[in-house]
Amino acid sequence: MVRTVYYVAASLDGFLIDAQNQPGGMNPGEHSGGSGASLLGDHYREFLGRVGAVAMGAGTYRSFLADTASWPYGRIPVWIFTHHEFPGIPGADITFIRGEVAEFHPDIVYDAGEKDVLLAGGGNIARQFMDDGLIDEMVFTVVPVALGSGRPVLPVGSITQPAVLLRTRTTGNGMVQLHYAFGPGKQTTGSGADGAEK
Repeated sequence: MVRTVYYVAASLDGFLIDAQNQPGGMNPGEHSGGSGASLLGDHYREFLGRVGAVAMGAGTYRSFLADTASWPYGRIPVWIFTHHEFPGIPGADITFIRGEVAEFHPDIVYDAGEKDVLLAGGGNIARQFMDDGLIDEMVFTVVPVALGSGRPVLPVGSITQPAVLLRTRTTGNGMVQLHYAFGPGKQTTGSGADGAEK
């Protein structure tokens, strides 16, 4: 079954960690695109091996345009929800779309084949997916810093039902990864944190 997985890193006070505010001394490297990927290194690359399609918003895509060499998705199909005109990235499989996330989600799932859909970035696009009940799992890495302000990790429009904790994992530098499932019947296994300790 194809899962839609929100993979994200956030501060202790609940704000997204992205390329602009990754803490010094915590393995800065590849672009994060809102996922905190440069903090997570090999684990994020392993996770991408299980991803068949990616969905993101305009703000996340715009951050990659500043350094297209940082594009981590190769030829994985990427769907960009946007009302703006953007250039493509050479060699990338990108589809620009306008409309409600629920309208396009079946097409994104189809593109993923037998693999998972990665919801990258955060903010408004994550809220839309969550409000429409389209996030199956969330791999949430807590980074041990407070930012004081920024984009909330999941700015939903209403209170959600309690998520099911599938597993936890420490990733170094004091970070903890929490892997949750949402919705009924989601208490089984997950995809985002293999080898985790619970």
